[in-house]
Amino acid sequence: MERPLVVVMGVSGSGKSTIGHRLAESLGAEFIDGDALHPPANVAKMAAGIPLTDEDRWPWLAAVGRTLADSGPAGMVIACSALRRVYRAAILDQAPTARFVELDGSPELLRGRMGAREGHFMPPSLLDSQLATLEPLAPDEPGIRVGIDRSEEEITAAAASALRIR
Repeated sequence: MERPLVVVMGVSGSGKSTIGHRLAESLGAEFIDGDALHPPANVAKMAAGIPLTDEDRWPWLAAVGRTLADSGPAGMVIACSALRRVYRAAILDQAPTARFVELDGSPELLRGRMGAREGHFMPPSLLDSQLATLEPLAPDEPGIRVGIDRSEEEITAAAASALRIR
């Protein structure tokens, strides 16, 4: 895959940061956690258990796309929820060659993961709103879905393999 531009997407607790970091290493690309691109007001809302509105998200999604587009020759992997098709389109407007890796898991698995992590600003109480918002990747979108009910190594290998083949 030449200059990979990859968004590892999914709801909170799906492993976006962990798998994104591993995938970036596998592809020889830079990794950025998209949460770091949120303005402070968005982080404060989420930390208070308040779901973001689309108005909150548009500038953030544009920043995610610009960051991908401006990446160096090694490419980039960004962890970003990208829950809705229009959000992914906003990223593609800035970085048209980006591809998505959707991390897919059951609500029970996701709740368990969120409950086990410490120090994250996203409370488990927002999982239901994220699941309600999620529009899985459609067949005509550039990307793949990978189940998270296996090891980090297996998830990363499946994503890397699919990205290099397609």
